[in-house]
Amino acid sequence: MSAILQFPSNQIATSVIPVSARPLTIAVAGNPNAGKTSLFNALTGLKQKVANYPGVTVESKTGKWSLAPDLPPARLIDLPGLYSLDAMSLDEQIARDVMLGCAPAIADPDVIVVAVDATNLVRNLYVVTQLIESERRIVVALTMFDLAERSKLAIDVNKLSDALGVPVVPVVARQRRGIDALGRAVIAAMVSRQRPVARWRLSSEIEQALADLSQNDPTRRSLALRELFSEELPKEQRRRQAVEQARQQLARINPHWRQEPLIARYDWIEHAVNQAVHYADDNRPTVTERIDALVTHKIVGPLILLLVMLLVFQTIFSWANLPMNLIDHVFSALGDAVRNHFPAGILTDLLVDGIIAGVGGVLVFLPQILLLFFFISILEDSGYMARAAFLTDRLMRAVGLNGKAFMPLLSSFACAVPGIMATRTIENPKDRIATIMIAPFMSCSARLPVYTLMIAACFADRKILGILSAGVVIILAMYLLGISVAIVVAGILKSSLLHGPAPPFVMELPPYRIPQLANVANTMIERAGLFVKRAGTVILAISILLWALVAFPHGAGTRSEQVQNSFAGRAGHVIEPVIAPLGFDWKIGIGLISSFAARETIVSTLSIVYNVGADSKEQPASLVAALRNAKRADGSPAWTPLVALSLMVFFVLACQCMSTLAVVRRETNSWRWPLFMLGYMLVLAYLGSLLTYQGGRLLGFS
Repeated sequence: MSAILQFPSNQIATSVIPVSARPLTIAVAGNPNAGKTSLFNALTGLKQKVANYPGVTVESKTGKWSLAPDLPPARLIDLPGLYSLDAMSLDEQIARDVMLGCAPAIADPDVIVVAVDATNLVRNLYVVTQLIESERRIVVALTMFDLAERSKLAIDVNKLSDALGVPVVPVVARQRRGIDALGRAVIAAMVSRQRPVARWRLSSEIEQALADLSQNDPTRRSLALRELFSEELPKEQRRRQAVEQARQQLARINPHWRQEPLIARYDWIEHAVNQAVHYADDNRPTVTERIDALVTHKIVGPLILLLVMLLVFQTIFSWANLPMNLIDHVFSALGDAVRNHFPAGILTDLLVDGIIAGVGGVLVFLPQILLLFFFISILEDSGYMARAAFLTDRLMRAVGLNGKAFMPLLSSFACAVPGIMATRTIENPKDRIATIMIAPFMSCSARLPVYTLMIAACFADRKILGILSAGVVIILAMYLLGISVAIVVAGILKSSLLHGPAPPFVMELPPYRIPQLANVANTMIERAGLFVKRAGTVILAISILLWALVAFPHGAGTRSEQVQNSFAGRAGHVIEPVIAPLGFDWKIGIGLISSFAARETIVSTLSIVYNVGADSKEQPASLVAALRNAKRADGSPAWTPLVALSLMVFFVLACQCMSTLAVVRRETNSWRWPLFMLGYMLVLAYLGSLLTYQGGRLLGFS
């Protein structure tokens, strides 16, 4: 593969652009699944900054791209994927506004790099034609060129570039092929004074209307085109009247005049592609088609999806044991060292029982979090996640949900906050609210430490059918419970408060690819950093506060009696009559109260409560041992498999997260929906836990 733009060296940049020039701003745009993220990662070397676009909660990624040694690194902006500048959802509107220089607080891009899937040129080039009409400086990065070669597509890059009138550079991001040529093409586009010009013409009537609106000024034609065909009218009164008059006149001549630009663009695209691309005469099904025959089958497909989930959870449990034990031993040794080298007193108790036990009790689950995101990234990069969306679309449509709800719900398995933010891709407001209301039912990574602790304390070494770990089956059951309840709740909401039909769902199934390990590693590092940061800030603060509430006021008696009379103990005793039917005692009550700040803090809470609450001669070796040895006032075990199961069901169904409620408030611009979410999920959690515990007792389980 060779790039079409061959410059002798990067000196072309320094001969025209001074070294002291401001850094260029370059936007990376393209269709979803066009390889845009892989290209962005290759250009930035994974040195990215994740934030939100100014004023909105849509995630943005920025990075730096070293175009040439004598130039300051360019600022690279990764835009949300879009198929057209005729944006519908908020993330598409942001991408459009940034590219057209209409986004407040974001610099107008000097050059737009458009990622175009080489295996699907006709669809991907549509947004390129719109950008050509807008006369923006663009460079087409022909991504996944290796897949096109494997598919025996012969693409004449020079002919395609000549037809488009813009530079076209074939790249293979994961192999860094074509990256240097792409940088030279961007510099050349910046230096060139020429702008791309649309080479297709519309009907004489539309061209006359555009000439009138632009006052025969060719530089204003792109603005007139956007105004004429936009869903919205210009705000300025005189301009609005002119556009309305032009639309009425065109409608009288041709009722279908609005479709003309779309038809003209696609006709021109097909002609350009036919001139530049030679398709191999091979009717044999591709590898992707052969795999999809099984993976998307209406019967075999769901079974494969269930098997994949089962294997993921089994692997997470089996692989994470060793590193989790190592981390646990490190924090235990650290606590012992601090207690042995520091004098006895409040400060030592705070360090050991508050900070080390609290934060360590959560960080021990870091290996499982890493493995979870490892598999999520593998499934996304390989293309299987799109098949999972296809398989679940029929189920979601049965309850009136939009098919676009799958990706926000999938994101919620990592964390409900970005999942709820991702609902901005859903155009229908009622479908968006319905998706937001059920997103917290997806078992997020913060619930995983809770499940793991309960399983380790009450279900360790138990097998089902002598093969599967009981813990794996229980975790899979918790995930499926959350999904099932979410589907039922969505059906109720869509048939009552948020009644309305689900619009049709169109989704592209990308070809299967070998996951790029650099992208996978970047995702794991990013999510691990967020988890550790959370443990070092929110959970640390809560651990210190809880330690103080458990340790004070000081009183006479054993440490067990002291914790009962502490501020936290009193709060637990207050709610104990309410939670006793669920199998919970006052110590679990303290954990439920603290976990509202963040779900996983119940682990650090129980660690603090049981460490502080144990007599010094009976200091537990670990939290798991403490739970196994814990007794109620009557001498019966405080933790049984039934109690653990009841608590897990409660955490599946309850909205135990302040951050989730805060983002719902921000996304819906009202306190009504977050309060409704908190109330109905708490009721469901209580009823589900009550049914689990009392039903289990009636069936003879203790």
